[in-house]
Amino acid sequence: MTTVTVLGLGPMGHALAAAFTAADHPTTVWNRTPGKENGLDAAVAATTAEAITASPLVIVCVRDYAVARSILDTDALKGRTLVNLSGGSPEQARAMATWAADHGIDYLDGVIMATTDAIGGPDAALFFSGPADVYETHRSTLAALGENSLHVGDSPGRAAAFDASLQDMLWTSMSGVIHMLALAKAEGIAAADIAAHAKALLGFFPAMIDLLAGQVATANYSGDAGTLHATAATMDHILDAIRAQNLDNGVLAAARAEVQRAIDAGHGEDGFARLAAR
Repeated sequence: MTTVTVLGLGPMGHALAAAFTAADHPTTVWNRTPGKENGLDAAVAATTAEAITASPLVIVCVRDYAVARSILDTDALKGRTLVNLSGGSPEQARAMATWAADHGIDYLDGVIMATTDAIGGPDAALFFSGPADVYETHRSTLAALGENSLHVGDSPGRAAAFDASLQDMLWTSMSGVIHMLALAKAEGIAAADIAAHAKALLGFFPAMIDLLAGQVATANYSGDAGTLHATAATMDHILDAIRAQNLDNGVLAAARAEVQRAIDAGHGEDGFARLAAR
């Protein structure tokens, strides 16, 4: 079994190390603060250089790219494979890949689409990007982290781009959920009552995502399922309700302004997917 090193033992780093040991990969760990290795069947290194030289495959999972770069020993890493699971922007991933190449280090960038308790199980999804041959060399070892590991492309920033795009949807949607609950409360509707209807309403989302993705892919922004003129009218009704309750309207007002820009550009009869056109 391939020997693995994990640098960084925060909650996620600890979960990664535990998954490797559970899959019988001899694992060496390092953390800036001692004691975080509790409960792990792993060798504990005193320095990052010692940890790195223990394995051909080095996983770093810390706060961000800057911290990752600050703790890595480039001399020790030379000729090894570094997998960065710290998370960041696509541009940071590309810069990190260039830095690694300049130091003779094979590099994969990765993002974790899972909670700590899912790591190592069937529900853990991880995206990796970087040279396909490097990924293939370590694919079976990285599979210990989750059954849904996927190489998404040779460009080192591609995994981070997947993550940013999906997180964009997630947190914009979560903001909408919170605002829904605030508006419902202001109108005297119990949170549990509106939540039940919200879940039913979201049942159409998968089909809507497919529709919008198809239109963006083909640049065919048909308004058959609803025009931007109709969307603008609906948004105006909702904004009236929000403002009547003196609630913050920033998120929806920004979306309404984006719709208006498309209408002003002559696309009022197009569908919502038009907003993704550049």
